[in-house]
Amino acid sequence: MELRTAASPRDVKTYDTERLREEFLIQNLFVPGEIKLVYSHIDRIITGAAVPTAPIKLTAGDELRAQYFCERRELGLINIGEPGVVSVDGKRYEVGHKDGMYIGLGSKDIVFESKDASKPAKFYLNSAPAHKAYPTKLIKLEGTADSDDVVIIKDENKVELGSLEESNHRVINKYILPGQVESCQLVMGMTALKPGSVWNTMPCHTHDRRMEVYLYFEIPEDAFVVHYMGEPTQTRHIIMHNEEAVISPSWSIHAGSGSRNYTFIWGMVGENQAFDDMDGVRNQDLR
Repeated sequence: MELRTAASPRDVKTYDTERLREEFLIQNLFVPGEIKLVYSHIDRIITGAAVPTAPIKLTAGDELRAQYFCERRELGLINIGEPGVVSVDGKRYEVGHKDGMYIGLGSKDIVFESKDASKPAKFYLNSAPAHKAYPTKLIKLEGTADSDDVVIIKDENKVELGSLEESNHRVINKYILPGQVESCQLVMGMTALKPGSVWNTMPCHTHDRRMEVYLYFEIPEDAFVVHYMGEPTQTRHIIMHNEEAVISPSWSIHAGSGSRNYTFIWGMVGENQAFDDMDGVRNQDLR
C-alpha cells in the first residue's frame, strides 16, 4: 500500500508540475492480477483497484495494523470492467459493469473474481474509517431488487444537470448516500457527460467538511482531461488520461474539462455526508 501525506495550500501553490502529480495523481491503478491501494492522510481515505485474473483476497497489509481490511473500515466499489464476483464472508455477489457495492465494518473475508479471466472485472475502490457496522449492499443502476441486500438506484438519485450550450450536460448517479445505502462517512457515485459536453462541474466549488477523489475513465487513448485544483485564487491543473485518479483536499476546487466527453467516479469522505453542502465559487472570482 502506497502512503501519501496531507498537503498545505500554502505549500501547494509553490509546486511545479512534477510535484503536483507526485502528490495528488494516482496512475497505473488497474493492473491485471493485482490489487493496488493508495492510503492518503487526507481524511484517511484509501483509493485503489482490483483486477482479478484469478480470485484475489483483500488484506489489511502491514500499513493498517489490522487483522483484516474492514476491521475498522468501510468499503465502496464500482466495477468499470467486465462482469465479476465479490465474495463477502462467503456470500457471493455478482457485480456487473457499472454495478457498485457497499461493504460494511466488520466484513472479514473479501475476495474479488472475474466471470471470465480473459476479460477481467475492474473494481475501483474507496475506503474510509468507520465507527458503525452498516449492511453490505449490491447497488445497481437499473433492474429490480430480488433480495434485501440488493439496491436499485432511486430515480431521485439519477440527476440530469447542465446543458449542451454550457458544455456540461451530464447525468449524476448517486450510489452510496444517506437514504439509499447507509454508511458512516463514505459517499460515492458516478457522473457521465453527454456527447459534446466536457465540463464535469461548473461553476466549481469547495467543501470544507469533506475531501474528494475523482477517477476519470472512458477516455480514448488520444484524449485527455484537464483536472483543475488548488485554492480558487491559486488554481493549478493536472493533465489526466484514462483510468487515472486524483486526490482533492477539502480546501481545493475540483473540476475538469476534457478534449471530449468522459465519465468519472467521485468518492467523498469527511464529517458531513450532505451532497449539497458545498461552497460555490463564481467563475469571475477564479484566478
